[in-house]
Amino acid sequence: MKKLYEHRELVFALLCGTLLLGAWLYEVLGDPEQPRPIVVYLLSYFFGAYFAFFHMIASLRARQFDIDFLMLVAATGAAILGAWAEGALLLFLFSLGHALEHYAMGRARKAIRALADLAPTVARIKDNGGEREVSVDEIKPQDLLIVRPGERFPSDGFVISGRSSVDQAPITGESVPVDKEPVRSAESARNDVEGLGPAHRIFAGTINGDSVMEVEVTSRAEDSTLARVIRMVNEAETGKSPTQRFAERFERIFVPAIILFVVMLHFAWVVVDEPFADSFYRAMAVLVAASPCALAISTPSAILSGVARAARLGVLVKGGRPLEQLGGLRALAFDKTGTLTQGVPEVTDIIPLNGFDEPGLMRLAVAVEQRSDHPLARAVVRASEKWLVNDDIPEVSDVRMIAGKGIIGTINGSHISIGQLRLFNNSIPDDVQSELDRLHGEGRSTMIVKSGDHFAGVIGLMDLPRPGASQVLNNLREMGIRRLIMLSGDHQRVAETIGSRVGVDESWGDLLPEHKVDAVKKLLDEEKEVAMVGDGVNDAPAMANATVGIAMGAAGSDVALETADVALMADDLGKLPVAVGLSRKTRKIIRQNIFISLGMIAFLVPFVIFGYAGIGIAVLLHEGSTLVVVLNALRLLGYQHPHYQPDSASFTMATASS
Repeated sequence: MKKLYEHRELVFALLCGTLLLGAWLYEVLGDPEQPRPIVVYLLSYFFGAYFAFFHMIASLRARQFDIDFLMLVAATGAAILGAWAEGALLLFLFSLGHALEHYAMGRARKAIRALADLAPTVARIKDNGGEREVSVDEIKPQDLLIVRPGERFPSDGFVISGRSSVDQAPITGESVPVDKEPVRSAESARNDVEGLGPAHRIFAGTINGDSVMEVEVTSRAEDSTLARVIRMVNEAETGKSPTQRFAERFERIFVPAIILFVVMLHFAWVVVDEPFADSFYRAMAVLVAASPCALAISTPSAILSGVARAARLGVLVKGGRPLEQLGGLRALAFDKTGTLTQGVPEVTDIIPLNGFDEPGLMRLAVAVEQRSDHPLARAVVRASEKWLVNDDIPEVSDVRMIAGKGIIGTINGSHISIGQLRLFNNSIPDDVQSELDRLHGEGRSTMIVKSGDHFAGVIGLMDLPRPGASQVLNNLREMGIRRLIMLSGDHQRVAETIGSRVGVDESWGDLLPEHKVDAVKKLLDEEKEVAMVGDGVNDAPAMANATVGIAMGAAGSDVALETADVALMADDLGKLPVAVGLSRKTRKIIRQNIFISLGMIAFLVPFVIFGYAGIGIAVLLHEGSTLVVVLNALRLLGYQHPHYQPDSASFTMATASS
């Protein structure tokens, strides 16, 4: 019974059709002398017109004439003419079309809202050395969750203990599970949750792999990344695209014009020598043929299907406007750090001098820099895994930071200094200066290492391009993006070095956040429309000023989710061509739907006016076009981009369709 109630509109449409069929068979096969089954036709009218009638009343109260009004007037006119079967057929197909349309749209919405079922309702909390189960709504920050293999994480958090692979496809659309490991310091993690790397962060609704994990909660259930995504995607359903706004403006003018035209057709018998009944019948047929039913649903059905598909691929699109506009852009601007590059410096060059070798130079640097939290220091420590295999790091003492210059310490009685040129009073040997000039010319940051009275060498560091960034940019060019610009706060020389490696057309350096806004405005003047791709934090002003703002790796970032028009939930640049391709497919389907809907009106109206088609043919072709439009839009739910095949995203799709 619950299922029947949920689909009562479809049930009423089928009852209308069944009663129509019964009455028609009675007339065709029964005794012609028997009275017509008017009561059966009236029942068919009742079920066919039920929902349209209430929609019409609501529209009339708002002083609007809509499609339901046109259909009910046409059906009433057919009944007045005695064409009960044609009127009932109109109501049957109209109500069936609307029921299937709402059912199809409901499937798209269900695919989105199924995300809400990904998070469990019960959580297991570590309490006084034991465990207890609580409702997810009772979880609060700093609670310690215990999640067993195969279970879903009930809340956002970070790993305290345990190592496992986590399927993040429901949130980010990533095709490969992400390896997770504990944070080094829970206190530091609490103070900088958004700064945690992907190896430590956990999102509600994702699935644990093969090991027990302990996770510290960072937000309540209603504030989790999953909850925010669900809210924003549901809000996106109400965001109208430019084409949808045009269609609605068109309908507001077109529907009253059709009503006026139909009223005039009622008086055709005054001009043409024909009975009033023929003029009335023709007017009712024109009313059916000219009703813009397919046009009304052509854009929203495509937009909703596109938004639903994007969400399942790990791309959050906030409404019809960015979904439609993104596909029409020919210029993209990129932030450098964290977007086209990995966002963290890496050691690229180790240049020993004065008798030191590479391992010896690195041992000195790592011993001292492991006492520092500076990003360059952390890069040196990370590099020790590659450069110092099974080597012991010497003990260091008397470590002291020199603000803005570097760090000093003592190893085995020898004074060690590591830092910028300023640390050495801008006085260094020619061989060291030569290496610095070369590295700076290649866009490297540098660290000078001095041991006692000898310069041990120079270490070069650089924020390296993302793996696959060049291929992504090539894919965008193949899709017709003619201008790719990189915006960077780094020195122009560094920007040009990275830009040449990833393959952008232009590299603009030395830009502060406010200068990036000016750069976007300049691009808008030159290109009319431009998208800005950034990390959603320091790039927020530039993204807000662009035609479409796109945030990279937005999962778990409040600023990125709130600022961007389009958010790539995973830190995966490869999803950008997916978003552009889906937008272009959506635009194509919208154009097809508008052509089908307006084309059918342009074809049918003359045929009906000149008597080549009656109400029956008009009903079949007109309502058939509505169904074609809906089914065409639903093709977006199966969209796949040729350059990106998210295998494990099938988990999200399977969940959504279940």
